[in-house]
Amino acid sequence: MMRFSFKNATIALTVRNLLIFQFLLHTLLINAAQLRYIKGAEETRLAMQPLDLIKKVREIEQEGTGGQETEQEKDVKQNTAVDLSKRLKNFSSLKALEEWRKRKMERASKRDLEKTGGLSSSKTS
Repeated sequence: MMRFSFKNATIALTVRNLLIFQFLLHTLLINAAQLRYIKGAEETRLAMQPLDLIKKVREIEQEGTGGQETEQEKDVKQNTAVDLSKRLKNFSSLKALEEWRKRKMERASKRDLEKTGGLSSSKTS
């Protein structure tokens, strides 16, 4: 039978730690290689994009639609202004109508009070 001593335990732990270290180092190296591959692929993809052509196309699109957008925006703003003006007129006329109704109701209630107050005072006299 083999004796289990501190020396044997130390050797076993050292071998285990070396194996773990080797495994982690291998994993890190593989990850670093994969990262380099991914970065290289990304750089290649970016280098293949026709950036100048994309910029020119966007400029041409903006020039072509620039005049039309301002015309459309003017029409939208004008329609909005007309709609707002109509709403304000309707609101002011509604407000005036409401004030007229209030005054009419106040006059009617005053007349009713005078009639009922005059009758009650004449009856009590």
